[in-house]
Amino acid sequence: MHHTSSNDPVGWHGTTILCVRRNGKVAMAGDGQVSLGNTVIKGNARKVRRIGAGGAVLAGFAGATADAFTLLERLEAKLERFPNQLERACVELAKDWRTDRYLRRLEAMMAVADADRSFTLTGNGDVLEPDDGVIGIGSGGNYALSAARALMTVPGLEAEEIARRAMLIAADICVYTNTNVILETLGEGVA
Repeated sequence: MHHTSSNDPVGWHGTTILCVRRNGKVAMAGDGQVSLGNTVIKGNARKVRRIGAGGAVLAGFAGATADAFTLLERLEAKLERFPNQLERACVELAKDWRTDRYLRRLEAMMAVADADRSFTLTGNGDVLEPDDGVIGIGSGGNYALSAARALMTVPGLEAEEIARRAMLIAADICVYTNTNVILETLGEGVA
């Protein structure tokens, strides 16, 4: 998110979150950089987390940190209410996000995934599932998304390797993305 709004008067910049699904595995990666204007405030923030019962859902956020944590808490509550129903939990959160006066002001995006499905959640009420199993959000999201899509054509690369390589490519291009990548995985043969 490269804009300054009335809710973001000092110009906090987003991040890069990438989710890759391939061969029964899903990998979600996020960089660690937090920027304020043209200053790096922190280089090792953790923007990808395991949530839900047993950590069965991966969630990554981009945008204002406090807003993202509010959304993560809300999503966890929805997952408790609708266990093993990621899509339903996401739709319920999106409805609240769109209609609740407080939540509407939140400036963040989320990428979420379980062993079977991946979604992008936005404050516009969107719950979007990618056709190709790849999601990129945040300032460097389009760079990581493009790199991951290109790497998907390389035989033998698994989701985790694609995510790592794509994040490094995004970090070489986007000044709001660094190489301190946190990566979480789910799926067959993944601990």
